[in-house]
Amino acid sequence: MRFGWGSVRTRRRTVQAVMLGCALALLPAAWTHASAADRLRTTADAPAAQVAVVFGAGLWDGQPTPYLANRLDAAAALYRAGRVKVVLVTGDNSREEYDEPDAMRAYLVRHGVPDGRIVSDFAGFDTWDSCVRAREIFGVKRAVLVSQGFHIRRAVALCESAGIESYGVGVDQAHDATWYYGGVREVFASGKAALDAVFQPRPHFLGPKEEGVSRALGALAD
Repeated sequence: MRFGWGSVRTRRRTVQAVMLGCALALLPAAWTHASAADRLRTTADAPAAQVAVVFGAGLWDGQPTPYLANRLDAAAALYRAGRVKVVLVTGDNSREEYDEPDAMRAYLVRHGVPDGRIVSDFAGFDTWDSCVRAREIFGVKRAVLVSQGFHIRRAVALCESAGIESYGVGVDQAHDATWYYGGVREVFASGKAALDAVFQPRPHFLGPKEEGVSRALGALAD
């Protein structure tokens, strides 16, 4: 009997520990959802802002993946509608043969955004780095962020933590294997995001301030 009771008690404690672990694991995701709850918009009702920030999402043979192309399409729509004046593309250019920002720029130009209205951040190695660099390097204080729906809440939460008044446009996407993978990945990525927001680490590369955004906006006033 004692063995049976002990076994039941052990199983109960194990179940409780697992439930507690699951609850703790989901807390960061709950934080990103709460942070972005009143900050999500569509391309049709996004607030006016000087800058749209588009986060990189990979290249295929040097061209934007379908996921990244959809983000860029949304940014181009925001520009054509006059809701933003400048598009900041932020992505990975950590090696010579892989250049997200230039591929993003070329795509936007092909879709009607003037080259002079596009600013490139070549050191947006992750979402936190992109947000911090947008604020500290490019001087962005208010922006419309563009990404997929599964990522946009984390982007808004992190850019808000970095000091940018942010609104998020989560673009539609077919619910394929990549979409489901992205949704699952966000549960784990939210944990890192919470740590980034609390400890405010320096980006992998910060560097000197750049005047690309202010020059592009200044050219509009001339």
